[in-house]
Amino acid sequence: MENKKKKTKIDIILPNYNSSRFILETVKSILGQTHKNWKLIIVDDCSNKETIRVLKKIKKNKKIKIFWLKKNRGAGFCRNYAIKKSNSPYIAFIDSDDLWKKDKLKKQINFMKKKNYSFTYTNYETFGDKIKKVSNPQKLNYSNFIKNTSIATSTMMIKRNKINNSKFTNTKICEDYYFKCKILKKIDYAFCLNQYLTKYRIRKNSLQSNNLKNFYWIWKINKNYNRLNFLDNLISLLFISFYSLKKYGGKNIF
Repeated sequence: MENKKKKTKIDIILPNYNSSRFILETVKSILGQTHKNWKLIIVDDCSNKETIRVLKKIKKNKKIKIFWLKKNRGAGFCRNYAIKKSNSPYIAFIDSDDLWKKDKLKKQINFMKKKNYSFTYTNYETFGDKIKKVSNPQKLNYSNFIKNTSIATSTMMIKRNKINNSKFTNTKICEDYYFKCKILKKIDYAFCLNQYLTKYRIRKNSLQSNNLKNFYWIWKINKNYNRLNFLDNLISLLFISFYSLKKYGGKNIF
């Protein structure tokens, strides 16, 4: 358990683009965390005026640092930029429309420190256009992950020293897939905290709702970055399809 007098510092990374409808709720779920020693790094990806207006209200909090991009670069670029600006020993990720339950950071950091884990994730609940509880494997290595992709980005917490030069790709979708692959190639396993601590929003018009495009980009990343041959790439997509259909019934697979 953490020492009450000196809690471990966590940097929270949040890429944002035109999320004026949701980001206040997301930030409120961070402000309500029982673990209080954190810094929120928001990188705004050249959003519209309404989103900027909302962010300027958020910026008043001293624990929140916002960086403004002059050109739209994608969520992967934003996360890479935020990682460069971070300096805490642990990094957590959240998307601008997702939510955390109030004990998420506390339970996850205690789980990591007690077990000396480098990379952890949690179970999560979907909400919005589809409501479902999603349970994940107890642990995943690289070989398992490319056949499953179970780790939702907003559930992740990673030791900063394990990230090193690992980067998110600058693709518009599935940009986090390669990053997770890179980390899992460096460590033996990522481990699941078997509790539903994250709420993952499903939206019909979100980038992640187009299944065919997701398959295309995972195929491309497997080929160009993970260097999988044709057969291994095909096997990876078949397994991902199976697990996704099992979880989501063919809708909003990723």
